[in-house]
Amino acid sequence: MSETLNRLAMVIESRKLANGGNPETSYVARLFAKGDDAILKKIGEEATETVMAAKDARIDGDASKVLYECADLWFHSLVMLAQFGLTPQQVLDELARREGLSGIEEKAARKDILRDADGSHKN
Repeated sequence: MSETLNRLAMVIESRKLANGGNPETSYVARLFAKGDDAILKKIGEEATETVMAAKDARIDGDASKVLYECADLWFHSLVMLAQFGLTPQQVLDELARREGLSGIEEKAARKDILRDADGSHKN
């Protein structure tokens, strides 16, 4: 599974302007040229389309659109990761780190770390 993500990440990385990506010929290079806000806006759009496809699938039983929209969401998330110098492997490593943890406990631990980092806790 991660081989596909890694190959796609390498192609996305090659589309960065600093790596020779051409906004005239590459959709991804065009997103990179437009910057963070354009990439983030696209993720928001794809997330909404994924949610709407899932709601439709709940009614009509056809999950094919969910798969299509989720692929779009993942793709644009990979573009965002590249924009911020992150990789799919780092996401997989984070998921592996969380494996076996209660979601409730993991979320509470994150809140504790953030609270300690900003010094807002009171002794």
